[in-house]
Amino acid sequence: MFIETTALREILRMRSRTRVVQGGTGAGKTIGILQALIDTAQSLDNKLISVVSETFPHLRKGAIRDFLMIMEQHRYFDRRSWNKSESSYTFETGSKIEFFSADQPGKVRGPRRDILFLNEGNNIGYDTYTQLAIRTNDYIFIDYNPVAEFWVHDEIIPKIKHDFIILTYLDNEGLSKNVVEAIESRKGNRNFWRVYGLGLLGEAEGRIYKGWQLIDEISHFARLEGYGLDFGYTNDPTAIVAVYKLNNGFILHEEAYTKGLSNKQIADILLNLPRALVIADSAEPKSIDEIKSYGVNIVPALKGRGSISQGIQYVQDQQISVTKHSTNLIKEYRNYLWETDRDGKTINEPAAIFNHAMDAVRYGLSKYFVDDTPGYNPPDVEKLREVGIKSASGGVGWDPYGLSKGV
Repeated sequence: MFIETTALREILRMRSRTRVVQGGTGAGKTIGILQALIDTAQSLDNKLISVVSETFPHLRKGAIRDFLMIMEQHRYFDRRSWNKSESSYTFETGSKIEFFSADQPGKVRGPRRDILFLNEGNNIGYDTYTQLAIRTNDYIFIDYNPVAEFWVHDEIIPKIKHDFIILTYLDNEGLSKNVVEAIESRKGNRNFWRVYGLGLLGEAEGRIYKGWQLIDEISHFARLEGYGLDFGYTNDPTAIVAVYKLNNGFILHEEAYTKGLSNKQIADILLNLPRALVIADSAEPKSIDEIKSYGVNIVPALKGRGSISQGIQYVQDQQISVTKHSTNLIKEYRNYLWETDRDGKTINEPAAIFNHAMDAVRYGLSKYFVDDTPGYNPPDVEKLREVGIKSASGGVGWDPYGLSKGV
């Protein structure tokens, strides 16, 4: 059951037309704002409330899911009032909460509303915000993780009357002890702790990847190159990322990002996808062997001293596009940070968080940088050259890494 938290109480105290909610991970920002909006819709007649996020897949896996969970757990939900095709819920008061994405121009520039909630506003452009804001009668919520400065810090905070609060995981009494411990275990990463622990503005230079483009779908002209697989189970998700080649760039698509998957379930997912080589984390050879026994064309990623930094460097140099449906992949991309030492100095090592899909991407692209990176020669290349080509597929001449060309 969702409970009344400090975060919710702070949100309910906000009174200005523009209400800015900055906070770290687990702070209860989105949940608290949705609870406040549900209360408004139940109390006031004929209000139209719009919840807007970057893309619809992001909404479906985030705000919409949270909204439905709140409604169902509090026994407010009436299936007849939920219009699934329009993603809107009409209350007995005549008030309606609708969900749509910022990449729908017709919606952004459409009819007026009474209340606007811009979810993760740092992922939405200022022009889009302006179009939505000028069509909002009453008030506006904007929430975000403070990874780096964006238009809120330039156009809202210094120029417009507003309410502003910072929330942290300590303001969300509904968090489990395990989640709290997981968050606090990252105190050693200064940039992560500043943003996600303390809810304070971070430093943009901490991000490892930048400049990736979001696309609606995979082009028919793109060629499937294979899949990257990072294993998880209880605490971490298993991540599967498809890699496509198009002209001089790559397209990435999230195929799976789920905890608790057995090797058989992983194999089933892969066998129901278009067939292509799977390159997996070599730290789990037994899992690779079991998945291979189900008929999956899978090999271990080549690792060695410097392989992570070499792989990151290769990915940084590529033109990368990501499908909008890849919500977890996009989240990791935006939050994949360099580790810092005790003095806050960035070191050449990625932080061990928001890295599951990122590792899968690196594995999926590894056959390229194994061939293309001068001097990169992991210690197990020769072994794979001798036995891997035959054992992985059972066929002589099968050479997914281009090892016959040398490295």
